[in-house]
Amino acid sequence: MTPAASEHGWRRLFPWTRRVTPLTLRADLVAGLLGAVLVLPQGVAFATLAGLPPQYGIYTAVVPCIVAALFGSSWHVMSGPTNANSLALFAMLSPVAFAGSPAYIALALAVTILVGVLQLSVGVLRLGSLANFISPSVLLGFTCGAATLIALYAIKDLFGLAVPTGTSAFGVVRFLFENLDTINWSAVAVGAVTLGATLAAKRVSRRLPFMLIGLLAGYATALALNASGWSHARHVNVIGPIPSAFPPFSLPDINWRTLPDLLGIASALTIVALGQSISIAKAVALRSGQHIDANREFIGQGLSNIAGGLFSSYISCGSLNRSMPNFEAGAQTPMASVFSALLLVVLVLVSAPLLAQIPHAAIAAMLMLVAWGLLDIARLRRIARLSRAEFAIAIGTFAATLVIRLEMAVLLGTILSLVAYLYRTSRPAVRSLVPDADDPGRRFTPLDELHRPQPECPQLKLLRMEGAIYFGAVQYVTDRLHWLRTKDASQTHLLAMTKSMNFIDLAGAEMWEAERVERRAAGGDLYFHRPRTQVLETWAQTGFTDKLGPDHIFPTKRQALHTIIARLSPEICAQCHVRIFEECASRPGGPDYRAEDGGEKTGGETEGRTEGRTEGK
Repeated sequence: MTPAASEHGWRRLFPWTRRVTPLTLRADLVAGLLGAVLVLPQGVAFATLAGLPPQYGIYTAVVPCIVAALFGSSWHVMSGPTNANSLALFAMLSPVAFAGSPAYIALALAVTILVGVLQLSVGVLRLGSLANFISPSVLLGFTCGAATLIALYAIKDLFGLAVPTGTSAFGVVRFLFENLDTINWSAVAVGAVTLGATLAAKRVSRRLPFMLIGLLAGYATALALNASGWSHARHVNVIGPIPSAFPPFSLPDINWRTLPDLLGIASALTIVALGQSISIAKAVALRSGQHIDANREFIGQGLSNIAGGLFSSYISCGSLNRSMPNFEAGAQTPMASVFSALLLVVLVLVSAPLLAQIPHAAIAAMLMLVAWGLLDIARLRRIARLSRAEFAIAIGTFAATLVIRLEMAVLLGTILSLVAYLYRTSRPAVRSLVPDADDPGRRFTPLDELHRPQPECPQLKLLRMEGAIYFGAVQYVTDRLHWLRTKDASQTHLLAMTKSMNFIDLAGAEMWEAERVERRAAGGDLYFHRPRTQVLETWAQTGFTDKLGPDHIFPTKRQALHTIIARLSPEICAQCHVRIFEECASRPGGPDYRAEDGGEKTGGETEGRTEGRTEGK
């Protein structure tokens, strides 16, 4: 293999490497250092939630983080332990084995590998397109809801509260108001210094590692308060001793006869992990402007969990608590995640005593800033002005994120989006048209867009069909057509402008057949202008074209009007004073009508005038 071919293969496997430069590596290194510091307390806490020893949370922030970043799609998403995955794993495995026991740990690692296999299968089979059904409004509601949760959970450490483990986000707020006398004002001071230093550094220059500067300021403040011995200063809680960060390789020692039961657990956890990962990836991409390949993202997550399960890690996925700070800290490529994992190992190995003094309040202040940045109130207001339905979807997803599991909130929001979409598509536009007398070109215009009321032909109804005529829309269109027939019974002929009727199914074809029967029974007929190829094919397959007659389908409006108006009742035409079509001039009572010629046009002038004003409109 030539060097050029080898490089091409490398670029194809890791397309993000094109972005790597000395400048991006420096930015990624700074962001990776912040990510390593942030994940230390989270990893320990989340492992405890999952019923595992604390070091397993650190392990999960190393190998899975590297693999997911290298093989995934997002430049900024950092994978690792999350509270949702941790709680879900504990809920599903605790009835099977005692939490923290060797059997429980083996089951957790085996389930992690199975989850990885399922995620990899989703990506390889290219089922990632299912993620396209997560609408921007759902992502906005999810992001705002997740930001609120991040802020609410951070209250505990920001105020130095001893909140019981497992307390909900709103439970933390309730605990705060019920225990105001227990607030640790030293922790509040550390948080305030962290916030102030971060905002000041950001104001000086966004190129500065402002989040890391703020964290160091909080670290120094906590160190000073804890060492001061001042009588009014209470101890500021710190991370404490850090367990080993080097993940050992091991094969899960389980009874493989339990595999069918584990597959059921893994399937549920796969939905939890994939729902979080793709939602977080899209939420970050919405801010960074990056295009996300859902299939590649699923492949990266699958490989990360397979590798993680073999290196003592439990289920991982994209972490919003780390991904957003990673983006805000200036990360440019997935190398930030690689640096984060490697620096985590190095930090724990060489500076465990120093890292043990990182205050929880400073980390909570960082998360508060991230949460504030995620609350896109301006976009919510813009959506509220543009679409009440989309605003309702965003607010519904936001509320669901606060009260139910994250992946279920995304699923609920997606269902709301699909329901709204189905409602809109089930009511396609059925608009009456007339040639606009105020337009020099007499453009065919919907009645509701005219500057003044204008009459319609008493015998011929013109309709523009816009949208898909499928089973969900058939009843609405049928009701509209029935109402139009009863509103003006003399308009027995119908010309449907179907250029914008982009799809039709069997139910739609049967609807048009019923309309054909009704029209002909009333002495009129049904005609179509420029139906699409798919529509014509469906009509041919159902036999509708043969029943309608090919001479009832026209490629141009001029041809359609020339043919249809010649078939209208001459008695009604003779008494008509509307005459909105140029072709009406050759009908009985018109200026160009010659009874001896059977009502044909009297020369090329009218023909030319008609062609100039109706062709192609």
